[in-house]
Amino acid sequence: MFSTQLFSVLAAVAVLAGSAVASPLETRNATVRVRAADVTHTGRGTFFTPGLGACGQTSTSSDPVVAIGAGRFGSGGNCFQWMKITANGVTAFGQTLDECESCGDSDIDMSPSLFQNFAPLSQGVVEVTWNFEPFGFQPPK
Repeated sequence: MFSTQLFSVLAAVAVLAGSAVASPLETRNATVRVRAADVTHTGRGTFFTPGLGACGQTSTSSDPVVAIGAGRFGSGGNCFQWMKITANGVTAFGQTLDECESCGDSDIDMSPSLFQNFAPLSQGVVEVTWNFEPFGFQPPK
């Protein structure tokens, strides 16, 4: 009787120990990845006159160009990435081709043609929400 009870207790401990070790270790060691496209930023939108951008491409005022804050630009990891921008109930797409030294991390500087989707140039500043699209994204024509 003693050996049967001991066996039952040891079996129960082994089952509990096995399930306690397997499950928490998997969740503790899991890496959570957030896609850039899933993060929405809110900041100031301004405009600038594009030229040769920090990504090495020359653009004009009629191109849908975006310059992002120097802190977010870093070493250029977002070069050529498209972003979806919304302001004043309008959504448009711009491509990251430059760095904005005076912008905060959630602010963007847009080419005049892109800015004019949201407000006249005379307004100068709009509040924008934006997110990066996945690499390889092409905006609708």
